[in-house]
Parts: sequence; structure tokens; C-alpha cells
Amino acid sequence: MDIRDSENLALICMRGCEEFGRKVEFYLQRWHETERTYILEAECPRFATGEGKGLIRESLRGRDIYIITDPFNYSVTYKMYGIEVPMSPDDHFQDLKRIIAAIGGKAKRISVIMPMLYEGRQHKRTYRESLDCATALQELVHMGVSDIVTFDAHDPRVQNAIPLSGFDNMHPTYQMIKALVKNVPDICFDRDKLLIVSPDEGGISRCLSYTSVLNLDVGMFYKRRNLSKVVNGTNPIESHEYIGNEISGKDVIVVDDMIASGSSMIDTFRHLKEKGARCVYSFITFGLFCNGLEQFDKAYEEGLFDKIFITNLTYHPQELIDRPWLVDVDLSKYTAYVIDAIHHDASVGAIIDPNQKILALLEKLRVQRGCQ
Repeated sequence: MDIRDSENLALICMRGCEEFGRKVEFYLQRWHETERTYILEAECPRFATGEGKGLIRESLRGRDIYIITDPFNYSVTYKMYGIEVPMSPDDHFQDLKRIIAAIGGKAKRISVIMPMLYEGRQHKRTYRESLDCATALQELVHMGVSDIVTFDAHDPRVQNAIPLSGFDNMHPTYQMIKALVKNVPDICFDRDKLLIVSPDEGGISRCLSYTSVLNLDVGMFYKRRNLSKVVNGTNPIESHEYIGNEISGKDVIVVDDMIASGSSMIDTFRHLKEKGARCVYSFITFGLFCNGLEQFDKAYEEGLFDKIFITNLTYHPQELIDRPWLVDVDLSKYTAYVIDAIHHDASVGAIIDPNQKILALLEKLRVQRGCQ
């Protein structure tokens, strides 16, 4: 590959994304056989009132800019009237717009890498309520963003808000399976021994992407909610009803896009164990753990689950990384692949659909372990 192909490529890592951005940069440097820095100096300083501004200290004219942002990194703080304030998703999104405004139309192209989509769960209107995700996407496009890359969107139909702009929804399917093979030595992808389960009806399509390539069966829990109450912004779950194949004696992989409070996931684990599941694993793209880790520690001690696989696409405190039940799945190389493909105006279809890589991994596993 011609090194000059990457001369105008540049990364901007928003606050809280510095470590992930350096990992992405490492792969880009290796592939383009260069030691030059791709990461630009950019920041969003704050005034004493909490007001901010975007500031970029390098020339951007003709550059192909990729902005990496994590709106859900609550470890980032700023001072307002002398008080240390954690940044909310709204604060992160506002800083993203400040940086785009600071670019001032001088860049050749602006792409935003936003692994967990800002306001992604607010994707449909039930009553008189705002459609924040659609509005945010339209705002970014209006400011000059050409491509928006996200991972495992809660509802990918939100891209209909910007039908004439780039919107790529990536999935960590291959990386999750690879991590499972590495961390669970005795796993065998046989439909009599392994089952994929969705914790709710909304995630069934996510599970089908695994079952189709692994040739496994799928089950689903139906959440019966009390629609007459709203607790913490949602209708509380009254019961889980299972629909699907026999669970007893099988290993189970629960697949979902996120763990927020975590209570629903733990209920799913408990029901699976009550139905005779042997080992319970979970593939989670975004581990938020808004209500803390203690309930998962307790569930792990009770034997309700064995491992939770979570990507590093959003912020993880060290106390989470140190948990014995967590497997941290690195998506920096995958993200670098996406950036490099867009930069060279290449198709990302093969990156989005990694079935051939998964089949090659399974074949290697069958040869090594004698699975049929």
C-alpha cells in the first residue's frame, strides 16, 4: 500500500477516548508502514461558568478527519463554578459539535465514529415525545459530517432520519466468537450442546446473526411489562416468558446490545439456570452497569452465569475490568479496519459481514478439538 495514501488521514479523539484512539492509531501506522502521528491536537476547554469551546491546534485543510467519541464516558469531568461536574452524554455531544464547528469546513471529509449511538434508545415516538437520536443525526449531517459509524445500534432504522448520508452499523460478531473460543477451552458449537438466547423480543435479529453462521438454535424471553407504570423512564417488567428449544443440559449464550441497570439480564440468567442450563455466557456490546456491579458479583457467586463478554467501545472503570467474570473484547483493530476502508473509499461490506472469517475459525476449532 502506498504510504502517501494515508498522508491526509487524521484522527481526533474526544475526551475519554484517548486510549482507544491510540490503539486504533497503532494499527493504522502498522498497515501504512509509518511512524507519523495520526492523532491531531484538539480540546474543548471550559470557562468558569461551564461554557466551552472547540479548539484545534493544527491545520485541517484537505484532511480526511475521523472523530472518535464516547458520549457515555462518565469518568470525564470539568469544573463549573468551582464544582467538579461529570460529563453527561449531552455534554459529550455538545463538545463533538464544537470540534466540528472548529474545523470550519476546511477538512476534505468529516466522519464520526460513535460506537454507542447518542440517544440511540430514543428511536421511536409513543406519546408526545422528542426523537432525540434522529435530531442528533440530522444535526451532525447539517454541520458537514459525511459518514457516521456506530456499533450495534439499538434500532438501525434510525438511519432513515438521514437517508442520503453515510450510516454504517457494525457488529462485533466475529470478535465475540473469537473471544469465547479463547476464554472457554471446552466450548463446542454443536446445536445439541449450545443455544443462543435473546433476553427480549427486540433483540431476536441480533441473535439470528449468530445462529445463522453457527448453525445453532435460538430461544427468546418475552418481557411482560406493566404499561400502567413508569419507573426510571420505562415500564417495569413483571415476568419473563421463555419461547424456544429445550435448555436443560446445554450451554447458553445470551446476546444483547447493552447492560444498563442489569436487573433484567440477571433475571434472564436466573430463569436459564432454573430451566437447567449448564453454563451461561453473555455477549454484550456495551456494558454500562448504571446501578453498579454488586448485583452481578452476587449473581456470579450464586452461579447464575459464568462469563460476560463486553467490548471496549465504551468506558470501563478499572474495577469492572478486574472482575473475574468479565472478558474485555478489544474492538480497536476492527474500528481501524473501518476507518481505513472509508479513507480509501472502499466497500465496508466485507467488514460488516464477517461470515467467512467466522467459518474459518470454526473449521480450525473443529480440527483442533475434534468437535463434530
